[in-house]
Amino acid sequence: MVVVGVQTGSASADAQRVAGATAVALSGTQRAAAVQDAQAGASATAKAIGLSGKEALVVRDVIKDADGTVHTRYERTYEGLPVLGGDLVVHQKKSGARSTTKATEAAISVATTVAAVPSATAKKAALASGANASESASTARKVVWAAGGKPVLAWETTVTGVQQDGTPSRRQVVTDATTGKELYSYETIETGVGNTMYAGQVTLGTSPSYTLTDATRGGHKTYDLNGGTSGTGSLFTNSTDTWGNGLASNRATAAADAHYGAAVTWDFYKNELGRSGIRGDGVAAYSRVHYGNAYVNAFWDDSCFCMTYGDGIGNTHPLTSLDVAGHEMSHGLTSSTANLRYSGESGGLNEATSDILGTSVEFFAGNATDAGDYLIGEKIDINGNGTPLRYMDQPSKDGKSADYWSKSVGRLNVHYSSGPANHFFYLLSEGSGSKTINGVTYNSPTSNGSTVTGIGRTAAYKIWYKALSTYMTSTTGYSGARTATLNAAKDLYGTGSTQYNAVATAWTAINVK
Repeated sequence: MVVVGVQTGSASADAQRVAGATAVALSGTQRAAAVQDAQAGASATAKAIGLSGKEALVVRDVIKDADGTVHTRYERTYEGLPVLGGDLVVHQKKSGARSTTKATEAAISVATTVAAVPSATAKKAALASGANASESASTARKVVWAAGGKPVLAWETTVTGVQQDGTPSRRQVVTDATTGKELYSYETIETGVGNTMYAGQVTLGTSPSYTLTDATRGGHKTYDLNGGTSGTGSLFTNSTDTWGNGLASNRATAAADAHYGAAVTWDFYKNELGRSGIRGDGVAAYSRVHYGNAYVNAFWDDSCFCMTYGDGIGNTHPLTSLDVAGHEMSHGLTSSTANLRYSGESGGLNEATSDILGTSVEFFAGNATDAGDYLIGEKIDINGNGTPLRYMDQPSKDGKSADYWSKSVGRLNVHYSSGPANHFFYLLSEGSGSKTINGVTYNSPTSNGSTVTGIGRTAAYKIWYKALSTYMTSTTGYSGARTATLNAAKDLYGTGSTQYNAVATAWTAINVK
């Protein structure tokens, strides 16, 4: 690792700046009170930032920095209708100075809120847009669609079913309420003493009654689906506080891995990011293992606020490794903060966020059996040939991901359009060129042949998290991510600092300018 050194005086100033711009850890009660206070003042805030009288704000999250700055994230409504792509963040300093980050700069207005196309027609069209005849659809709800440019009246329908690999499907389909034309469609299922299979023998937070319940981390529980594909299954229980034997044939082994991964991710969020749980409210998600039969995936589902893991090829490689657990829980974090839409460039950034924070969780754990690396899913053998799922130093090594940004990146599957952001994070953390870290050799190139010097992984993930939680919105693409991370680096380290300049250099190195 190449870390840029600074003089003592600068280091002291940087430390003060980082402390001031770092989020304060709020308890669930404190966060609830902050949200309630913000909602009480939402009408005044809407007026102060120039919204029309037909618009209202609904608070989603509140983050308070140590220097007194408060970042309040809102959803927007228009004549009582949800505005999709209308989310915004208001940043208010202790002095009262205020700025706003918006998902769209378009004025929210539609000629009428009376739909020409009936909701039943929109629902039927949403079902017809899928490839699975067994899908079902919710009743369409009326919304204003603002994520595609000029706001339009629309219907939003949730279509549920099963994807080709057995993953549940929950597609959001947006239909123009005037023409009946489909405007947008995206998937919301985001594809996670114990004797574990991947992390060795670890200490698990379990209840005195010997169930896989972690009372010290928001009540996280781990359940056995036993081959099922719905519900919670059965909570793991035992006559002793020893779980699994390190072999996939023992059902509690995968559970121990999942439970451990959830605990380490919780600790990483709390200790490194100042966040109490995924939503910041002190409440844990839950984990489900042994999903389906030989299911080769893991996924996060907002509707159950849970992580789910399959048992992999031949039911012998559960997808419960530490970086996968961190990855899946971080989908929940993204949903609770920027809510990056799971399609196009924003979808790639959503996936990259989970790779970035999942990797950071793995390094944070300091587990000798599963040492930190910049390889995604290297333990689970998802390809069947011992290779990892993704490579952060040179994403194209997986044969599908993009190393650099181009106009076509947004047309890739979100797991491959994530490549440039993963590459950015690696370059920002470690720099370009050849190096060996924890026994793994990397050789990261740049699009322009430049040399990038890393600032260290901790500074890099703190910049990314601050950008995600306070500056990114549902519509953020690569250009917006560059702006968001530069704003975060400015807050944490100052304009013109080594870290700020490195962020700019790393983005340029992957062709985002």
